[in-house]
Amino acid sequence: MNTRDIHSMFNLSDKVAVITGASKGIGREISLLLADAGVDVVIIARNRTELEEVAAEIKEKGRRVLIIPLDITRTEDVELAVEQIIQYYGAIDILVNNAGINIPKPAVEVTESDWDRVMDLNLRSAFFVSQAVGRQMIKQKRGKIIHISSQMAFVGYYDRAAYCSSKGGLTQMMKALAIEWAPYQVNVNAIAPTFIETQMTKNMFEKEEFRRDVLSRIPMGRLAKPEDLFGAILFLASGTSDMVTGQTIVVDGGWTVW
Repeated sequence: MNTRDIHSMFNLSDKVAVITGASKGIGREISLLLADAGVDVVIIARNRTELEEVAAEIKEKGRRVLIIPLDITRTEDVELAVEQIIQYYGAIDILVNNAGINIPKPAVEVTESDWDRVMDLNLRSAFFVSQAVGRQMIKQKRGKIIHISSQMAFVGYYDRAAYCSSKGGLTQMMKALAIEWAPYQVNVNAIAPTFIETQMTKNMFEKEEFRRDVLSRIPMGRLAKPEDLFGAILFLASGTSDMVTGQTIVVDGGWTVW
């Protein structure tokens, strides 16, 4: 590869990417971004109707798309889904582990059910999806796994004991997988955004006191938008990051610099 050939460096044409939590919010935007970059995609979420809406947009971009309505907390179904993907596409080049949940509550009010729901989706499922896809990437001797983590993996915040714990665990899990799978040329990294302004978080930021507190902690003075993650996604998905593994790119406007 010519080191000055920027197009080749970031070329993702005809790669196959799997995105979890792809029906809305960040997952939807990442799916459309990768389709714009020439990637054929697999979109996974629970709601088939919402997935079909995203799939229609992807098809308009001229890319192939496979819809898999799936609860990724059901590990046995994840294994079957990966088999389906391999039968359809023949390979998996990129995995974006995006699905996640937050149940904001004071620590003294968090129930065992709350804790388990957050851990099951944010951490346990991220591992078993990575494991199922990782087996295929190891066979291929190539692959890019990108976890959508959070700045809360590195800082604490009110009403997020379970969420912070899950994202901190995700960071350590990512490092362990990066070490094990590096000999197979499988890169495992993460992106840790600050609060992102989407339809899903709109109600949260209608609370003026909460909004002011969050903004006071971000030196750049604004919330993130989904497109603020696009550069990190394209970098970690492309050949430009072939020597980057076990790392987290923090996209937080400076919050964690304090």
